[in-house]
Amino acid sequence: MAVTIVTVIAGVAVAGALVAHALSTPIDEPEAAPAPRFILPAMPGVAGYGNERLANACTILTAGRDLGLDERDQTIAVMTAMGESSLRNIDYGDWETNGVTNPDGSRTTSIGLFQQQDGWGSREARLDPYSAATIFYRAMLARVPDRAGLEPTLVAHRTQVNADPQHYARYWDRAVRVVAALNGAPLDGDSIGGITLCPAQP
Repeated sequence: MAVTIVTVIAGVAVAGALVAHALSTPIDEPEAAPAPRFILPAMPGVAGYGNERLANACTILTAGRDLGLDERDQTIAVMTAMGESSLRNIDYGDWETNGVTNPDGSRTTSIGLFQQQDGWGSREARLDPYSAATIFYRAMLARVPDRAGLEPTLVAHRTQVNADPQHYARYWDRAVRVVAALNGAPLDGDSIGGITLCPAQP
């Protein structure tokens, strides 16, 4: 009788151990399917500038063509607008963003693509991309007649009368790329897919 009881108890103990082992052993679960990867298509653009800013660059080129200026002069104008406003037609300027004042201590009144102050023309003209570009070109013609022999950044500096003569140099290569693309002849690595080209020069 005693033997039978011991045997039963031993059997129960073994069964309990097997159940405990089964409960403590992790169950192999099927691997979750990888989350789908959605790759957004690249937005159309050139040198980091999207369609809206490229349209402003195109307007600058058109104004230069209408004045009979060559591609270098037009590219200098695009470079200048890059350095002044990142090709954005904004209705504020250095005073609002950084508290910049004129040499006499007065607030700057810069607005538009070229960040032109009150002395450059009416507010309406400075906020109209075509008019603002035309104002820039006329100032360049008057102030830098020897521009063909100067670095582009120096031409822009003498036209804009800004503080740093080298400020615009960093934008020259990007301006060259943008102008080439808008004229339908993108440089290596650039694409004109999805962007609006400037009308062909007559």
